[in-house]
Amino acid sequence: MESSGTSKCLLLLETKGFLCRKNMKKQVLCAILFSSLATLTAHAQNAVSGQVIVDYVPLSNYIRPEDSVKTGSKSDFKRIQFNLEIPLSTKVDSLGNIKRWSWKMGAAYAKMQNRDYEQQLFPTEMLNAEIGLQYLTSLKKNWSLLTFASVGIYSDLVKVDGKDVLGQGGVLFIKRFKPNLAFGFGPVLSNSFGVPMILPGLYFDWKTNGKVKFNVNFPQGLAAAYQVNKFMDLRAVVNLDGMTAEREKNGKSTLGGFMLLTAGLQPQFNLGKNLKLQLTGGSTLARMYVENDRSLKSFFKDKKQADPRFSPTFYTSVGFKWNMPY
Repeated sequence: MESSGTSKCLLLLETKGFLCRKNMKKQVLCAILFSSLATLTAHAQNAVSGQVIVDYVPLSNYIRPEDSVKTGSKSDFKRIQFNLEIPLSTKVDSLGNIKRWSWKMGAAYAKMQNRDYEQQLFPTEMLNAEIGLQYLTSLKKNWSLLTFASVGIYSDLVKVDGKDVLGQGGVLFIKRFKPNLAFGFGPVLSNSFGVPMILPGLYFDWKTNGKVKFNVNFPQGLAAAYQVNKFMDLRAVVNLDGMTAEREKNGKSTLGGFMLLTAGLQPQFNLGKNLKLQLTGGSTLARMYVENDRSLKSFFKDKKQADPRFSPTFYTSVGFKWNMPY
């Protein structure tokens, strides 16, 4: 994706994507949380923007967490996702200060095929659907303030009820050091663990201009793009993504999520001034599944073994992106 903002995930993401917890002797929990709606816009765009992406990971072997043995069990991952931003109000004064309200909405549906397992370990379907409101305003000396709130359904579609509803909101202070360099931080409130919790949120964006353009965007990923001609760019990309869902397990409410780290080549075709086609082909660098009880105790609990994961395999996606003047 382009660096229009931060949309996806983190070391701890439980609202558009996944829950990723770093395993150490003492469980280290990096409390960085964003939803797909927390997009940071570097400048005021009075345009309706969005994207539709279809991605596919073929069957690959399940690696058992207790002994890291590659088993004969296999799972795949097929997904379609949609995101849309609609500006409600954009004001820019003579000094370039911005005040911008916008609606954000997104949805993703994933279908997984799980073969040759002795018992059902992973969901076969996942649905994430979210809507939210965002306000971006300029402060003094290259500082901006982003506030956002969202609510959504995150379900395995076995049973859809109130437990599948997750909400979050936050405030981020963003410092733009240079036109191509920005850093943000602030508190984010989420009910992902059943009880409202305040977690720190981070944002980082750096990019270069020229024939070859580099972009590092946390937590989204990184890209290097070469402009072949005015109709096509060739990009090398590394993206972090995922999905999450509330599940009933042994009578308890849990959150389970897939993490997907991919790398590949992405030719991008400019189909007009406002429409782009992206084709991506590459490999999964990491694909894992994490599940935890929705409780404060589980949040701080040490894990006795690594999370389930899958062997690397091919990854492909097709996406359309648009930016229509409003």
